[in-house]
Amino acid sequence: MNLTLWRRPDVAWPFGRLSSLRDELDRLFESPLTDLGRTTELFGGWSPALDIHEEKDNFIIEAELPGMKKEHLDVSLHDGVLTISGERKVEKKPQETESHRTERFYGKFQRSLALPTRVAADKVKAEYKDGVLTVTLPKTEEAKSRKIDVSAD
Repeated sequence: MNLTLWRRPDVAWPFGRLSSLRDELDRLFESPLTDLGRTTELFGGWSPALDIHEEKDNFIIEAELPGMKKEHLDVSLHDGVLTISGERKVEKKPQETESHRTERFYGKFQRSLALPTRVAADKVKAEYKDGVLTVTLPKTEEAKSRKIDVSAD
């Protein structure tokens, strides 16, 4: 019994949009299962990459949102859930322009994060600089860890 590795036949696709779909399907079957997250975004929208850090007094959330305008971003906090939403608009190209590959995601997105402790909602700050949204969420005094002195009898 001989096993042969399957290879995609080299067939020219005359349609530009079908070519990008073909590329995505090829990547789906050629990549390991851990890489499926990005591929499924083709079919279900997109969401920005996030980093979450905890400091002694704050939670810091950083979201990658390159090419977006701050007017198209919305940050809200409700019942311990931080929600970042917005929309990346499609850039208008001249009519005589033909796209050969489009890998950037456009459209609406929403990310909601349940915070592990209470935060001071009135002191939350959001800053957008160089395509990165940074949200600083100060912990409430009750949520901050503190050292407890042990007394001896």
